[in-house]
Amino acid sequence: MAGKKVIDKQFKLDAVQYRKDHPELTFEQVAKNLGILNSSIRRWCKQYSDTKNKNENKYLFRGSGNFSSDEAKKLARLKKENRDLKDSVEILKKAMSIVSS
Repeated sequence: MAGKKVIDKQFKLDAVQYRKDHPELTFEQVAKNLGILNSSIRRWCKQYSDTKNKNENKYLFRGSGNFSSDEAKKLARLKKENRDLKDSVEILKKAMSIVSS
């Protein structure tokens, strides 16, 4: 079973720069040269140009596991902690009902 290929931010930046350095190449040729999908390089170039216009380099190619701010990260951590604590309480309730019967 093949896992999903993880591509880091630096590779994406380098791929976009490669595309900019070689305007004579099509997206298909760039993708083939880099061993990625055509749709990936197109998406990265679009994200780069959209973000470049807004000066939001900090959030460029964030990925699904990254948060837009420290507050969002803290909120996600607290929600997970709350969910884990609720699960622990339910387990303890079940254990008490088993022990008491």
